[in-house]
Amino acid sequence: MQRRRSERVFGTMPQWNKEKGVTKTMPNKIIRVGSRESVLAVAQTELVMETIRKNHPEVELELVTMKTTGDKILDKSLDKIGGKGLFVKELDKALMEGRIDISVHSLKDMPMETPDELPILAYSKRGNPFDCLVLPEGVDSWDHTTPAGCSGHRRRVQLQKLFGDIPIKGIRGNIHTRLNKLDSGEYGALVLACSGLARVGLSSRIHHVFTLEEMIPSAGQGILAVQGRKGEDYSWLMETDDPISRIQATAERAFVRTLDGGCSSPIAAYAQVSGQEVLLTGLYYHDPEGVYVTGTKTDRIENAQKLGETLAEELKSRFLCGCGVENGGL
Repeated sequence: MQRRRSERVFGTMPQWNKEKGVTKTMPNKIIRVGSRESVLAVAQTELVMETIRKNHPEVELELVTMKTTGDKILDKSLDKIGGKGLFVKELDKALMEGRIDISVHSLKDMPMETPDELPILAYSKRGNPFDCLVLPEGVDSWDHTTPAGCSGHRRRVQLQKLFGDIPIKGIRGNIHTRLNKLDSGEYGALVLACSGLARVGLSSRIHHVFTLEEMIPSAGQGILAVQGRKGEDYSWLMETDDPISRIQATAERAFVRTLDGGCSSPIAAYAQVSGQEVLLTGLYYHDPEGVYVTGTKTDRIENAQKLGETLAEELKSRFLCGCGVENGGL
């Protein structure tokens, strides 16, 4: 079994600067970039490749796509088939075997723990982190008697708070598959990530963008993560790493990790960075009781990981005392 690790605390140096004995030379071979094969995944991977090319035109890149287990099994919810790890397993194996040199993932789809041998090397500049409501083409308002399609409990819990006892139906598949189901009448509305629609040129389908007060996003939503092999020189990724995204990812993922949240846990987190401070908003859902609490906390950016852990523990305590608890409706 591979050892698992907690992600680096913000403030320590990225992989390309801290590995001892690594010679800092530019690669003289083709760099193979691994991606899931969906239209969205490829579009996101090409954004990362574009950044690398812009800063290092001497680096030759090759896109390598593959279908993951999570892409193949579409008739069951993720919590029934193994969780978010199913979206990275094949790419992790390809990295370990040297068939690819880096892989690109939507950070929100990655497990909260990553293998020691395959660290996250860079976090992209964040796209729109919020969720949005999408209606069938040509429709201006949502008929609440028709089901809303959403892919996880996090969205379901917050939708029910906003709209009450509405019909909600799970949905899997890529963006275009989901939109086809919506437009064919199977659903009356969908809840999707704004960043995903934007990256495939479909922002025009957005009917309403949920505010932070309406729907707290998934940890890491809108950020792309670049993974590689421990001990290798990735200095050519330095410009790809966005320091604000790194702070946000550290705080948000520490919050979820502390609450032991996987894909089946309706846990949400969003960090806002202003100057030297970071404000974290979180949602903690307690499955046995069907209730949840939300809260915020601020700390210095160098304490991003501690901030996530502390807010998580505070929300747990609030649940135990019944302070600010709301019915989750699941």
